Amino acid sequence: MLFNSLTFLWFFIIVYSLYLVIEHRGQNKMLVVASCIFYGAWDWRFLGLMFVSITTDYLCSKFIYASNDKKVRKRFLFLSLFVNLFILGFFKYFNFFSANLKLLLGNLGFNVNIGILNVILPIGVSFYTFEAMSYIMDIYRNELKPAKNYWDYVLFVTYFPHLIAGPIMRAKDFLPQIENPRKLSMGQFYEGCHLILWGLFQKIFVADNLARIADPVFSSAPPYDGIRVLIAVYAFAFQIYCDFAGYSNIARGLGKCMGFDIMVNFNLPYFATNPKEFWQRWHISLSRWLRNYLYIPLGGNKSGTIMTYRNLALTMVIGGLWHGAAWTFVAWGIYQGLLLVVHRLCEPFLKKIPTPRNPVIQNIWFAVRVFFFFNLVCIGWLLFRAQSLTQAWQMFQSLFSGLQYIPVNEVSAMAINFLFFVWLLVVVQMVQFWKNNLLAVHESWPIAKYAFYYVCINLMVIYGVTSAQPFIYFQF
Repeated sequence: MLFNSLTFLWFFIIVYSLYLVIEHRGQNKMLVVASCIFYGAWDWRFLGLMFVSITTDYLCSKFIYASNDKKVRKRFLFLSLFVNLFILGFFKYFNFFSANLKLLLGNLGFNVNIGILNVILPIGVSFYTFEAMSYIMDIYRNELKPAKNYWDYVLFVTYFPHLIAGPIMRAKDFLPQIENPRKLSMGQFYEGCHLILWGLFQKIFVADNLARIADPVFSSAPPYDGIRVLIAVYAFAFQIYCDFAGYSNIARGLGKCMGFDIMVNFNLPYFATNPKEFWQRWHISLSRWLRNYLYIPLGGNKSGTIMTYRNLALTMVIGGLWHGAAWTFVAWGIYQGLLLVVHRLCEPFLKKIPTPRNPVIQNIWFAVRVFFFFNLVCIGWLLFRAQSLTQAWQMFQSLFSGLQYIPVNEVSAMAINFLFFVWLLVVVQMVQFWKNNLLAVHESWPIAKYAFYYVCINLMVIYGVTSAQPFIYFQF
């Protein structure tokens, strides 16, 4: 069931109508049922798999919290982590590792027949697994008490707005909102409607149209033309951002309408000037998860310079592999780790560069840094989107050596289409950045706000992709 479909519209109207007329405990039970229907609409078989994870974590959390014996606590922690990682690894990584193991053994002279599983990846498994793991680890660390009610914990994991593609919520932030009665207000409702509309615009008008520019290039065979590749990479950079941020905004908006506060997952990431800042703005919930449950447990920056670089690199490689079972994602993680390490090495020298005193020159210097780092990010997106490492390398080479002549009208059409589908997004984000407020449009003058809504709706109706397209992160 897709947010950008009529089926979901009717689903939410029914759920929200019931939500408004029943009391708190009834709301929670109804939302559990609604979330199961929402998830089961994809494939009912995987509901049981999710409940295996949920029930294991709930019971293990009780045993961990009740025991003062470190061995007992560790035993139940490892049991919970094993179940979650086994489910994730079996469905997401078994074929990847078995295929590569078979290739490795074949190169060593061993002809081993390792089977491939013909199974589909349960949607949302990467997201709800990470949520469940954060819950059990927070209890083990004595940072959180277990959920008092089993169905409250079920709702924490399955709450349908953020179930499939996040944000990855921590129990200490979201569970109290489930356990305690929510207060609804018209202010929250209007803010929620704004986020839903903006998220739909990002998905239907921007992301899905940019996919029509990027996909044909990445689906084509070599040789590649550098200009086409450049436009396709830029298109994918905005496509993946609007696709994922659009989902997050819709999830936040749906939550706002029901009195829930779901965290901001994207905060103008393409205004970052370095990799550290980028990961504070892009997929914030995953960045925090990797920091809290991987980077810091590995030692963080407490064990010397070399170990800090190792921890940064290893964290990003695992973060890359989390996105998908392919070497392109591993390479993307390695690249992101290298960016962080190089920036950390250069940071002392970068701080010595004097800031221009003239405001105009300051803004120009900032724009230059933003544009430079955006292109570094786009190199990563080339790795991320490519169908293989070979294709990624061939496309990267074409950016420098494949600039042969192609019909001007063809390139102009690609460039004009790209600019047409991103111009309003860029303008809005510049206003949001200038005012340091993601709700700048919502909080603007009524005439400007409603004129903006009118433009967005018309652009979606006239130029939007009307057939409901899946969100990119559903496959992760």
